[in-house]
Amino acid sequence: MSRLDEPLAKLVGDRTAKVLAKSLALDTVGDLLRHYPRRYAERGRLTDLSRLEVDEHITVMAEIAKVTARQFRNRRGNLLEVVVTDGRGNLKLTFFNQAWRERELRPGMRGLFAGKVARFRDELQLNQPDYQLMDQDDEDDSGAAQMFAGALIPVYPAAAAMPSWKLAQCVRVALDTLGEVGDPLPAELLTRRGMPGLRQALQWIHLPSTWPEVNAARDRLKWDEAFVLQIALAQRRLAAQSQTAVPREARSDGLLTAFDAQLPFTLTEGQVKVGTEIAADLAAEHPMHRLLQGEVGSGKTIIALRAMLTVVDAGGQAAMLAPTEVLAQQHHRSIVEMLGALAEGPGMLGGSEVGTKVSLLTGSMGVPARRAALLDLVTGEAGIVIGTHALIEDKVKFHDLGLVVVDEQHRFGVEQRDALRGKAERPPHLLVMTATPIPRTVAMTVFGDLETSVLDQLPSGRSPIATHVVPAKEKPKFLDRAWERVREEVAKGHQAYVVCPRIGDEEDAPKAKKKAKGKKTVEEDLPPEAYLDDPDDMGADSDDGGEKRPPLAVLDVAAGLESGPLKGLRVGVLHGRMTPDAKDDVMRRFTAGELDVLVATTVIEVGVNVPNATVMVIMDSERFGVSQLHQLRGRVGRGSAPGLCLLVSDMPSGTAARERLDAVAATLDGFELSRIDLEQRREGDVLGEAQSGSRSSLRMLAVVRDEDVIVAARDEASEIVARDPELAEHPELRSALASLLDEDRAEYLDKG
Repeated sequence: MSRLDEPLAKLVGDRTAKVLAKSLALDTVGDLLRHYPRRYAERGRLTDLSRLEVDEHITVMAEIAKVTARQFRNRRGNLLEVVVTDGRGNLKLTFFNQAWRERELRPGMRGLFAGKVARFRDELQLNQPDYQLMDQDDEDDSGAAQMFAGALIPVYPAAAAMPSWKLAQCVRVALDTLGEVGDPLPAELLTRRGMPGLRQALQWIHLPSTWPEVNAARDRLKWDEAFVLQIALAQRRLAAQSQTAVPREARSDGLLTAFDAQLPFTLTEGQVKVGTEIAADLAAEHPMHRLLQGEVGSGKTIIALRAMLTVVDAGGQAAMLAPTEVLAQQHHRSIVEMLGALAEGPGMLGGSEVGTKVSLLTGSMGVPARRAALLDLVTGEAGIVIGTHALIEDKVKFHDLGLVVVDEQHRFGVEQRDALRGKAERPPHLLVMTATPIPRTVAMTVFGDLETSVLDQLPSGRSPIATHVVPAKEKPKFLDRAWERVREEVAKGHQAYVVCPRIGDEEDAPKAKKKAKGKKTVEEDLPPEAYLDDPDDMGADSDDGGEKRPPLAVLDVAAGLESGPLKGLRVGVLHGRMTPDAKDDVMRRFTAGELDVLVATTVIEVGVNVPNATVMVIMDSERFGVSQLHQLRGRVGRGSAPGLCLLVSDMPSGTAARERLDAVAATLDGFELSRIDLEQRREGDVLGEAQSGSRSSLRMLAVVRDEDVIVAARDEASEIVARDPELAEHPELRSALASLLDEDRAEYLDKG
């Protein structure tokens, strides 16, 4: 009898085992049996040939009337055509490159034939149907017929070298030889929740007789995944409770009090509530690990600054990690402006007695400025530092790092956050901020591994952003109207962004040419104006990956706008290949109102704050992710005037890309959008580094759909770990946990 940890070579032979390992990463019997069917094909009820409908899944009992085999004329291969009849009508069966079936399918034989009805040249047919030939000596095959007609056929995620039907054969062999299997779920839990054992669930998921069996198996196997993951996280939470951090308690007469006293506005109820939650975490002896999820423009930065001031009051330092230099500079500038005299220490000219220095550290800084910033950090003169990845470098030392704030956490990996936290002598408190969490973060929130604070209230004076999809290919006049709206806003004294997915300079062109698979690029074929004047010529990415043109580029679109629909307006350009000084100059001019329109890449995605900008046009919007689109539109509507975001796309109605854009247009709730993103992309490896679903450790469980299972599993797991932290009384559960947590995942959890 085989076991779940047994190599597949013992079961299916070396040759098949190598194919399973190489094409599907299946190495053991357990791997194979946890490679669940993607869906089930229903052979359908027995149908007579006179009542067939196209696209219907059918099973017919019929007699073979005619068999014809022929070679294709213009290409290699052959076609076998079989005509069957039930006395009331005829049906053609077609088999491609399977001439050998002519020996088996002979006129006069009866059988059951199952498949999906298609129409070709006005003739109904089944392509590559399943069939079962009947025993010619049996006069009454109705029992076999009903069994065949009612069966659920598992369809597996397959590969070219390992088709679904062959996987099904391997699975059947595995189940036939499988002995007793250890069950990771405690018997008491199974009984209380009325779930089948693991052996029964595996049988039902792969070889079901009825849909209730499939559903019961799925419910049980979801619990396996949720429960074992929750055991791992419960153990982690228990270990985290043993970690100690330096408590950073707020002072009543310090920097925070002075800052609050000079604020020119009143904090919202949400900001006060979240600030209280964070203050309580900072005062605790265990490190804070909190996600601050707030709508774009909801005031997350002021929350983070107040937390940093609390830590400075308590004698520590705070570091804010930003994903881009533009954002780091913007944060530094705005924080210094908000603090005023409080941004200088007591020893500085004009400084405050309770103030602290605010330093900036980025990769492009000159040597003298960089050296001065590093000295401020190591001596403790700078209580607050804002920086990019440069903060993570080995030469960066802190006097007493007490709080790490990560802005736009979806732009950083766990390794980077861990590297910055590692610069503290004792674990610092951690606050991560985002408007739209990545799917993995949503998953971790659902699993209960992140404490979450939500800001869902816009500060007074902020207007909601209206978002509309502009179907440029279907309705070119809509795009014309988009440029008219830009001119109207500029005429009112406002400003606009135009966002493109590509830069379009010489370094960028080879990548676009390569992506266009040897075809001429748009740059070669058309003048810049053509990007805007004739969207029908531009084509678009189809849902099946076919590409008609490269993405629209900043430099080309800017040139086309200046000489076309936005002629006469002051148009500037901003992208990632510009020097830091050039980027800073463009942003300064745009902020000062010296530019009417800024054509940019996603370098403006986060943190850019120009309250006078009221409209954003996102070209080729289907090429951006849900989170990116939500972040981008948050750059408008930051003042008292309402914001407008126009998502320009060539994607036709009904495609997945258009549905995604419609979802963004329908809601301003960043967390809801991230859940939509999660449903489309999966959650990634919840315990590993993968950020998307290709390496998901979850095969049956869907985080959004099965949130109730995950919450229930967390409660059960927490009770077990509280009673038995090392799982000494649950050897099967301990074994399942060990197979889930390999060395890399265990290390990742420790860092996470």
